[in-house]
Amino acid sequence: MQKKELLKSIPAVNDFLAAPEAAELIDEYSRDKFLKVLRKELDKIRSEILSSDFEVDNFNINHLNVKYIINKIGKKLKIKSEAGLKKIINASGVIVHTNLGRSNLAAEALKKVLEVAENYSTLEFDLEKGERGYRYNKVKELLKDLTGAESAVVVNNNAAAVMLVLTALVQKKELIIARGEMVEIGGSFRIPEVMENSGALLQEVGSTNRVYSADYVNAITENTGALIKVHTSNYRVQGFTHTVSSKELAETAHSHQLPLIEDLGSGILFDLSDYGLPYEPTVKEEIEAGIDVLTFSGDKLLGGPQAGIIAGKEQYISQIENHPLMRALRVDKMTLAALEETLKLYYDFEKAVKRIPTLNLITESSEVVKKRALKLESKINKKDTFKVELIKTAAKIGGGAYPLNKFDSYGLKFSLEQKSTEAFISELRKFETPVIARIQADKAIFDLKTVKAEEIELLADSINQVLAEVF
Repeated sequence: MQKKELLKSIPAVNDFLAAPEAAELIDEYSRDKFLKVLRKELDKIRSEILSSDFEVDNFNINHLNVKYIINKIGKKLKIKSEAGLKKIINASGVIVHTNLGRSNLAAEALKKVLEVAENYSTLEFDLEKGERGYRYNKVKELLKDLTGAESAVVVNNNAAAVMLVLTALVQKKELIIARGEMVEIGGSFRIPEVMENSGALLQEVGSTNRVYSADYVNAITENTGALIKVHTSNYRVQGFTHTVSSKELAETAHSHQLPLIEDLGSGILFDLSDYGLPYEPTVKEEIEAGIDVLTFSGDKLLGGPQAGIIAGKEQYISQIENHPLMRALRVDKMTLAALEETLKLYYDFEKAVKRIPTLNLITESSEVVKKRALKLESKINKKDTFKVELIKTAAKIGGGAYPLNKFDSYGLKFSLEQKSTEAFISELRKFETPVIARIQADKAIFDLKTVKAEEIELLADSINQVLAEVF
């Protein structure tokens, strides 16, 4: 058979439309979607046949069968329809994984989100007065209680919080920042660029590893609008270093009648050093040290929804709230509902540790993780063609928090010998509930730190199914 004959053997579009299998797909996905994928598939077949390296004798003529092609189209339509946000099993060992949605919400937060999402709510209604209210009243009250700040407000993420603060307070004025705090975070996203786009004029002081109060003082001019401190949460400079404490920098700023702003990044409400983590300044401690305006994320160490929280002195927060950009960056009812319920849990920190998933994972013992790993191992259908073993792993918080710290954890390591580890991991991503694991030294690692107990059965089934197909 020649190429021309093969091309003539490709079924016509009407042949596919007449097939009962096609009718089922059209009913489920629509005629337009079916035809779009069909035409792409037929074009692909034609291109393959016409390519210079195509060998007619090696081509399987059954691949031109109507049912065979429709089956392929069905799989592609299914994958296409399931694309977008979906639940996954996180076996990476990274707790606050930015690519995987950061913090999981507490049950209380989820319940409240569902309640306000499917019903009308008091988003901007004052029940006592029977008139329009202010959407941030409750969250403002909670944040004031928990941080000791005079006032607070919330926007949609921490970058937005920094942008809004600087736009409202430092636009067209100089903003003095230590050179070592000009950080870049995930996705080539640079904090200095956010600051510059706010209209602030950045003035760097000090060297990469050392900065002193005198450096700030010497840089202050009549056009200086504020001093800013950026917590370098996603990296550390070690060795021959010097930084200015928040209290000392606040005194410097206030002696020149300037506000001190701090981007705390991840932000924590309670000291976690009792759980084996190094000391990190809490939001309350920074407010007490004299920070005038402080920003931090809601979906990192706080364990709530994505949000940028702004807390500080009333005189500055009121300026920020009244800025026109505030409306463009405000959060919706579901974010507020989740954040309010998450913050309520912090009134009892021991309860917060148990109920907020991020805190629970950070503070749980490695022995608890080991039990999950052993349970998963017991459910793997073992064969001589691959090796699986329980190993100690090093889990991370992620999200730019505690970059140098790792947790003792446990997981399973799969050695596939002659088979491709990359292909194994790739196949697990194709399931209805995809599995995200990592490759280390060409071995597949499933870290149980971030796998829920109720996910083990499904994870085992997925792994066993792929291994059965591979071997």
